[in-house]
Amino acid sequence: MRLRYPRYRYLRFPRATGACCWCPLSVGRMLATRVSRPLSRFSVRTLKFVDMRNGPRPMRGFSFPFSTPSSSPSSMNQVEEIGKRSVLITGCDSGFGFSLAKHLHSRGFIVFAGCLQKDKGEGGYKDLDAMNSSRMRTLQLNVCDGKEVERAVEYVNTSLGDSDRGLWGLVNNAGVSTFGEVEFTSMDTYMEVAEVNLWGTVRTTKAFLPLIRRAKGRVVNISSMMGRMGSPARSPYCITKFGVEAFSDCLRYEMHSQGVKVCIVEPGNFIAATSLYSPERIKAIADKMWEELPEVVRNDYGREYFDEQVNKMETYCNSGSVDTSPVIESIFHALSSPTPYTRYHPMDYYWWVRMQIMTHMPAAIADRLYVY
Repeated sequence: MRLRYPRYRYLRFPRATGACCWCPLSVGRMLATRVSRPLSRFSVRTLKFVDMRNGPRPMRGFSFPFSTPSSSPSSMNQVEEIGKRSVLITGCDSGFGFSLAKHLHSRGFIVFAGCLQKDKGEGGYKDLDAMNSSRMRTLQLNVCDGKEVERAVEYVNTSLGDSDRGLWGLVNNAGVSTFGEVEFTSMDTYMEVAEVNLWGTVRTTKAFLPLIRRAKGRVVNISSMMGRMGSPARSPYCITKFGVEAFSDCLRYEMHSQGVKVCIVEPGNFIAATSLYSPERIKAIADKMWEELPEVVRNDYGREYFDEQVNKMETYCNSGSVDTSPVIESIFHALSSPTPYTRYHPMDYYWWVRMQIMTHMPAAIADRLYVY
């Protein structure tokens, strides 16, 4: 009895390799070698998950080269002379930025805290100034205003004394959010959100890159899990965070030869901790949105459907974590570790699993599980 073997679609390789051009075994070895070489350059670290109640914990059985650290690195795993390194943070009026400014100061960094509302006498800059520390310096900074960004560069450059050390870190944290389905959201809203979250990040990064390059430092961009997967009624926010992801990747490729590391932090649901939405603000956004809707959209959807979507948003906002420490520790690791990760995922189990399914499974399956 003659055995039948499956037919192969062979690949030709130059005879100089010493392999038979038509041997399946040789082809397999060649492909395995080409794939394994780039993978061998990665170090594998245990994947960490963040549990909202009990803090970070490892999950056995998974390992990836890029993960969220479970705690701040030890002094042996930190860059040298932290006390001489300066970091600029945008959006320090409240939320992540305010907490991060205080945390980095406590860990020894010189902090330049950019505050949107300083010129109005509002926001968290008063508490930061009240620290009376030479390592904590607040400045007026609206990332949407090119002139203010230029003045911020001049201020930081003067404060550094035009030294060769440069600016060690830039944390692009400033951001805004909103909600509303595509037909409910005005073009002005799309542009307002993009101006802060996306173009503000690009504008500020470009302005400070010469100082960052001088220090061979770090750019840390705060994205979101919504920068990796879409969500109903969140298109203005998702669009900008997808853009931040793409910008960060391109910048990382370009800055590699300059010795600058670019990291992305993708927080999960921390709305409750950052006070982005209060019941009053959700109601105000919804009322304004309904008033500005075209008549045809109002009639087609109806007020009942509109209110249902607003109620879903309220539920989502009340479900977020109130502990920002996973995000703060991730950013600190990105700034202080000699070998920072490319991406950090400070989020609870549910959102991590959902993000993996939404980004890796066929859309028909992921959509059925989480959307429809």
